[in-house]
Amino acid sequence: MIVTTAGRTNEEMIELAKDVAKDLHIKYVERKKSSIGEIHRNYIDDILVVGKERYEIHSRDNNAPFFYHPNSAMFRMKRIIKGEKDPFLSCVNIQRGKSFLDCTVGLGSDSILASYIVGENGKVIGLEANKFISYIVKKGLETWTTNLEVMNKSMRRIKIEHSTYEEFLIQSPDKSYDVIYFDPMFEEDIEESNGINPLKAQAHYSRWSDEIIWHAKRVARERIVLKDHWKSDKFQKFGFEVRKRKSAKFHYGVIELE
Repeated sequence: MIVTTAGRTNEEMIELAKDVAKDLHIKYVERKKSSIGEIHRNYIDDILVVGKERYEIHSRDNNAPFFYHPNSAMFRMKRIIKGEKDPFLSCVNIQRGKSFLDCTVGLGSDSILASYIVGENGKVIGLEANKFISYIVKKGLETWTTNLEVMNKSMRRIKIEHSTYEEFLIQSPDKSYDVIYFDPMFEEDIEESNGINPLKAQAHYSRWSDEIIWHAKRVARERIVLKDHWKSDKFQKFGFEVRKRKSAKFHYGVIELE
């Protein structure tokens, strides 16, 4: 990965791009009016572009850039405020003041809703194994602004950790989070998930194991929740009670703990 600026830039953006390069310990490359394609050919690297409005990752293997956006969180938040139910919140059953660990945070749309529910006295941690995605999502949650103040506050409260969930769970003390949540990349493609497609080129894919579930049960106080494709064998294999959703292409599984 290298860092450069957007096509139209100024001294402030150049200095910001250099700061990003220092934060991530990667090379800064002056743009010099070069196209992304030209930079790819010259450096044979993925490119993190620092723009005025957002940061983007341009992967050599993917035409669509990855950038932060809250995905489905905005319209879901509005529905919740109106008193409508959200399937994710119904399954995680998180309460005000509780702690929520999102092991596969992605763009953080589920974590934003969890943060809204747990409030200022609660805690939401999101894990991301790829350090570049982790950096962009962290910066996005800190700066993305909507016309809905409760959503802005919910985003700011989320803490992003650069870690695999395997490493994080193994190192976590017993009973340290009320709810642990997994939303891994589906092995089956879902057309409705286009909002996260650019994420797939950079995402870290982990193999599930009995050891991971053992640690999740050790670390969680109340429940573990898995969101996965309806065809997934993880629900039965690891002992999740499936909350089937009529006509939905993904289900939630829950393990309730004493």
